[in-house]
Amino acid sequence: MRALIVDDSRAMRKIIGGILRREGYEILEAQNGEEALKILKDPETGRVDLATIDWNMPVMNGLELVVNIRAEKELRNITLMMVTTESEHSQIVRALAAGAHEYLIKPFTPEAVNEKLLLLGLGT
Repeated sequence: MRALIVDDSRAMRKIIGGILRREGYEILEAQNGEEALKILKDPETGRVDLATIDWNMPVMNGLELVVNIRAEKELRNITLMMVTTESEHSQIVRALAAGAHEYLIKPFTPEAVNEKLLLLGLGT
């Protein structure tokens, strides 16, 4: 299983990456949505099962990334999980309506990530 972690915080990418590695994932990283789209569209690196996406990033934010991924036929099978500090109900609804499968609010525990993976059928 492969996961792409999209977050402008290197520390957050490392934290999420550590949790997902323990679940058996190979990890790819991107600092913003634009970089993530390049990775996903690259036939060499692009096949991923899960993308964790922060909302607030420069260049292309997480919501824009979700919309762009869902617009690409060949990327629609990727499971998308927003992992963000945005906790207002309206933001959660917007992300899910745009095509995110799950929503995890920062700060979170490793157990919370694992619970979401199980809900998505991607955990052990």
